[in-house]
Amino acid sequence: MRALLAVLLSVTAGAGAAQADELQEIYKQLVEINTTHSTGSTTAAAQAMAKRLTDAGLPAADVKVLVPPDRPNKGNLVARLRGSGGRKPLLLLAHLDVVEARPEDWTTNPFKLVEKDGYFYGRGSTDDKAMAAIWVETLMKLARAKARPDRDLILALTADEESGPDNGVAWLLKEHRDLIDAEYALNEGGGGEIKDGRYIANSVQMSEKVYANFQLEVTNPGGHSSRPSKDNAIYHLAGGLTRLGAFDFPARLDDTTRAMFAALGKIHEVKEWQDLAAAAAHPTPGALAKLAKNNFYNALMRTTCVATIVEAGHAENALPQRARGNVNCRILPGDTPADVQKTLEKVLADPAIHVKQAGDIDVSAPSAPQPDVMQAVGDLTKSMWPGVVVLPSMSTGATDGRFLRAKGIPCYGVSGIFTDVDDPRAHGKDERLGVKQLGEGAVFLSRLVARLSGLPATTD
Repeated sequence: MRALLAVLLSVTAGAGAAQADELQEIYKQLVEINTTHSTGSTTAAAQAMAKRLTDAGLPAADVKVLVPPDRPNKGNLVARLRGSGGRKPLLLLAHLDVVEARPEDWTTNPFKLVEKDGYFYGRGSTDDKAMAAIWVETLMKLARAKARPDRDLILALTADEESGPDNGVAWLLKEHRDLIDAEYALNEGGGGEIKDGRYIANSVQMSEKVYANFQLEVTNPGGHSSRPSKDNAIYHLAGGLTRLGAFDFPARLDDTTRAMFAALGKIHEVKEWQDLAAAAAHPTPGALAKLAKNNFYNALMRTTCVATIVEAGHAENALPQRARGNVNCRILPGDTPADVQKTLEKVLADPAIHVKQAGDIDVSAPSAPQPDVMQAVGDLTKSMWPGVVVLPSMSTGATDGRFLRAKGIPCYGVSGIFTDVDDPRAHGKDERLGVKQLGEGAVFLSRLVARLSGLPATTD
């Protein structure tokens, strides 16, 4: 894995072999600790990182492994590097848990960090253990240097971001808000984009769609299958879902998506992105319909609801007494779950289908552009990757940023870690991250933290 050392040496002056090896060791240790929901432990990963931080000089009182009393494997790490207190703290966030990975499906062992052909392979290598490793290394360097930032730097490495039932950020906000309260947070959700081998954009996530599930249910007296009736629970549910499948919520651009499309239009070599900029400037029905043919652009422009689970019947020779379905919605900022439920009821168009919101829904407003964050990201992007566009963005998926925004802590998804937009590997088989890209991300993020906390750039 010596390629990583070469990258760091070439990108940042003064980076030594021990420094590069240390990032590699942290990254390897995190990837090789199983933190899946089924059999893993984020507590083990949190404890391992806590030891590294205290060994680097952070006081033990400022490094806490916090574990819910009834969830021993769902531990979270919160560590604080104390500054002068001139400004409110900066929160550095990453999650420790990863999605499931079946070794028989991979070409490498998903729980071993493998370097091959210029990439690091392993579950969590991109989502989100690269960022976690970089944050840990950054605090270790600052602790050893006895750095004195003008604000406290808080590191939070958390459990169950990947749709687990014991979300660490939500639990910390409820039980230990004082430990992670900050002016704003830096998190995953943004990052660099590579297309056709070329670095094109460095995105800053300012908002994300609201994740919501709605349960559909039809009940019926049922009866013997030899005497069928048109009043069939399955038919009711199927008819409603067919109508939903043909329906589109209205297209709407907000400030973030309009700025995102306009920034993409600056990449003149990519014709489809020029179309995005044109649609942002003049969002005519024809322009929006053209963009909607791409499912990603479509998801950026409108609330989406899709059937994900259907179950019905109780016997092969009986009319169904119950049919259930789950509809997963990703709601645009500005739309409300209540309004979406009303729309679903209208589109399903069948009073036999009962619609119920499943669980609590965390509604969060977009984070307003933070001038110091945007200026720093712009300056660093220009210096490290000349010509790369800084891209405001909205995520169609969900991150832990939604919990922070809902509680009044702005969150910005930014990493400087570049991946191929046409070959996403997170959550999938053979998840991987470029060796070069990990090194660059480490330099970018350490410089960003320095800029945002009054430290000289030489800390990297």
